[in-house]
Amino acid sequence: MKLRIIRSLSEIDPPSWDNCANPAGEPINPFVSYAFLRALEDSRSAMRDTGWLPQHLVLEEKTVQGAVPCYRKAHSYGEYVFDHGWADAFARAGGRYYPKLQVAVPFTPVAGPRLMAKEPQARALLAQGLRQLCEDQGASSVHVTFLPERDWNAFGSCGWLKRTDIQFHWHNKGYSSFEEFLSDLSSRKRKNIRKEREAVALAGIACEWIAGRAITESHWDAFFRFYMDTGSRKWGSPYLTRKFFSLIGESMPDRIVLVMCRRGGRLIAGALNFLGSDALYGRNWGAIEHHPCLHFEACYYQAIEFAIAHKLERVEAGAQGPHKLARGYLPQTTFSLHHFAHPGLAQAVARYLEQERAAIAAEERELGSFSPFRHVAEVDGV
Repeated sequence: MKLRIIRSLSEIDPPSWDNCANPAGEPINPFVSYAFLRALEDSRSAMRDTGWLPQHLVLEEKTVQGAVPCYRKAHSYGEYVFDHGWADAFARAGGRYYPKLQVAVPFTPVAGPRLMAKEPQARALLAQGLRQLCEDQGASSVHVTFLPERDWNAFGSCGWLKRTDIQFHWHNKGYSSFEEFLSDLSSRKRKNIRKEREAVALAGIACEWIAGRAITESHWDAFFRFYMDTGSRKWGSPYLTRKFFSLIGESMPDRIVLVMCRRGGRLIAGALNFLGSDALYGRNWGAIEHHPCLHFEACYYQAIEFAIAHKLERVEAGAQGPHKLARGYLPQTTFSLHHFAHPGLAQAVARYLEQERAAIAAEERELGSFSPFRHVAEVDGV
């Protein structure tokens, strides 16, 4: 087997990549697919000028046996696993933190395969290749974020530093309707959700699902206005270009679900979701009118309704957000691995991560005690 670097997905054919990213018999993760990652590159959302220089690793033995979505980075934005403190500390000590290598899906805090190969031996070779790439390019470090727990455990025992964090996911218990889901909640949480949904309805707002080839360029034009308006106010500089949405609409329509919200016949808000084989992934949202609870309706409740209607196992609603707990989304551990070329930096981060993992575990236990579900929460007369 040999490893090679490709600096654009155009250097590999789609089936070779996708056979590693989403092998037959495994749940489909749309974000590591060739179509999604190629759209990020071709739309100039993730490329050299935005600080995401592709350095993808490919493992070959006659045919492609494994692949890694890897980027050489000059900053720490768009990753959702924060290392700004490490970069600042290393700079104060006279070190140079950038460039670094980031194994991730840009701008996408969704867990999925990163060392993309079926065989453990192939994944081990890919992990070794990342360390060698770090040395060859003079990078300070390698960060493998939002990877499966299986690989986190396997390579955490091989010298990689282990990190955890928390997201919030909704799990489908075989519900036949949104009302059946509500009946599983404590009375107070159930009443609050109904009140939030009623507030949106009373504002004259109606939501609809638009999927697949039914999504037109006019839908994307509207959604991009929402995305830019909300993103500019919240983050200052949204990451995705308008072209990105057209590209995914053309190359992977069967994996896209738009929630579009109308008031008075005018589109005013939307939420972009991606569809896996067993999950719905909420990714981006925006609005040009601001109404109480509209964000909860478009991003959380509509996603739950869609998952119930299509018998999906779960909804993953993105990074952060303890407010999701009261809306039926429960804490879920996420995993990342880190390698540092400088021994002193590695030792300092290892000490920090040991304490952080304990704090994250304690936080997850505490959050779990506030579960909104009746079989855990105190039942107030119901």
